[in-house]
Amino acid sequence: MEYKGICHKMQAHTTPADIQTNATLPSHVEYKFVLDQFNTDLMHLIGETIQLEWTGRIFCVSCGAKTPKSYSQGHCFKCFKTKAECDMCILKPETCHYHLGTCREESFAQNICFQPHIVYLANSSALKVGITRIVNMPTRWLDQGATQALPILKVGSRRLSGHVEILLAEMISDKTDWRKLLKGEAAPLDLIDEKNNLLDQFHFELASLSNEFPEEDFQFLDETPHEFIYPVNVYPQKISSHNLDKTAKIQGKLQGIKGQYLIMDTGVINIRKYSGYEIILSS
Repeated sequence: MEYKGICHKMQAHTTPADIQTNATLPSHVEYKFVLDQFNTDLMHLIGETIQLEWTGRIFCVSCGAKTPKSYSQGHCFKCFKTKAECDMCILKPETCHYHLGTCREESFAQNICFQPHIVYLANSSALKVGITRIVNMPTRWLDQGATQALPILKVGSRRLSGHVEILLAEMISDKTDWRKLLKGEAAPLDLIDEKNNLLDQFHFELASLSNEFPEEDFQFLDETPHEFIYPVNVYPQKISSHNLDKTAKIQGKLQGIKGQYLIMDTGVINIRKYSGYEIILSS
């Protein structure tokens, strides 16, 4: 089997687990490898030897132009400097500047930034807080390799969700330790208890934020935690990372997939990092 095309982040989805009476079981995660418009199921390759080869060519994921270097996960320099999806406020949503009249793209703001967002707790390498649009659940959690996730708050904009995230990050991390993520499953947490502690701790600050954005939706949520099982046969004892920019052809037995990482017996590789790269996948 051999497939060639422009690499994009892997597609992750869940297979609903059997539901027992009064008990929700974890959902199993499955993956597809995406090259251009073609995607291939990776599940049957776990346990098999695979090879990834970069042809040396990179194409912008936005405009399609050939580019000598990838910026902001697969963009050419022109798109990196002009597209709203490459703006710093994507990484730091609390710095959204639409209200200042300096947004790069009106349509992007309306379709992305002013859509309902969820503030959530997740357990990947440890407890963390994060944000995502409602339409991105559970994909956002799967991309981060979370084994548990709990939506705690719904708000009306990306900017407001960023302010809540920054507030809660005073107590817990807003980052995932990718090395810990790939060394095994995180110890289970009581996310309901963690949520209640955080909301109690920041009761007055959250009320102040709600008053600061009176025109926006601001709802506390009462949901059941989600749990996920990733297709990993063996976790590495020592983490070593493949780099296609240094070694254009890599090979190894695929031992599992978690987040956006392929776990091979020769090392791990973050597929999302190589968005826009022309890749040959063979097995």
